[in-house]
Order: sequence, then C-alpha cells, then structure tokens
Amino acid sequence: MRVIVFLVMALLLTPPVVAAPVVTYEFASEEQEALFNKLSNELRCLVCQNQSIADSNAELATDLREEIYGMLQQGKSEDEIVEFMVVRYGDFVLYNPPMKPMTWLLWFGPAFALLAGFFFVVRIIRRQKKAAVAEMSSEEIERLKALQSEAQSMIKTEDSRDI
Repeated sequence: MRVIVFLVMALLLTPPVVAAPVVTYEFASEEQEALFNKLSNELRCLVCQNQSIADSNAELATDLREEIYGMLQQGKSEDEIVEFMVVRYGDFVLYNPPMKPMTWLLWFGPAFALLAGFFFVVRIIRRQKKAAVAEMSSEEIERLKALQSEAQSMIKTEDSRDI
C-alpha cells in the first residue's frame, strides 16, 4: 500500500516533460541547405557557449537560425552572413576566431593560465622544501648527512661484490 501511495505521489509531483517543436525549413537547393547546416554548426550559441546554434534549444539560437535562413533566402553569401554575425555579436560567435589583438586572450589565455599554474606550483614546492630544511636542527642535518654517506658506502660495497 505504501509503495502505491509513493508511486502516485511521485507521478503527481514530477513535472511533465515538454518537447521543443521541430522547425523545418524549405530550401531552394541542396547547396543552400548544406550552407545553412554548415553555418548552423560553425556558429556558437551565445547563451550555451559550448554548443553550436544547430544543437542549442535556446531562444537566441532559434532566432539566429531564423536569421541565417532569412539571409540565405535573400541570396546572401556565406561570408556576408558570417560578417553580419561577427559585427552583431563579436568574434565569440565563431568557434575559430581570427588571430588579432582583441582575440589574443581567447587564443593564448589557456596556455598562459597553464604556465602560471606551473610557476606557482614550483614556487610553493620550493618554499615548502626551504621551510622543512629551516625547521631541522643542525644535529638532524648532520645525522641526515651521515645516513646519506653510509647509504652511499653500502651501495659501493654491494657494487664491488658484484664484480
């Protein structure tokens, strides 16, 4: 009985899933359809940022697909459409932005962040080593040196035995 009540409550409290409508476009030629698909896959959704406008269900992506379709119907070329999108939304709309001073951060930012992280890790490790050595007393340092020399002499005697 409890299971049935639980299932009924779960069904009543679960929000319904609504599927997004599928928009179909009519093209004058296969080349025009191929260009639409190419542009939809090459332009980034500004809302989702990691999806193309072809893959995104965001309202802006839908509007951009409509804009591309309308421009293709007007006879605009691929370059004209891409230029329009870049002028309107900036280079971020492109998955491969051009190399220019405004996009250097996009191109070199990840490498710079990696190098900076490596620099800070090395710096922290060196500080910890210095702190560990500074905390050791002179007696402990002498004992450590004695143990190292003893270990090296043992290695040498074992090597001479093997010969």
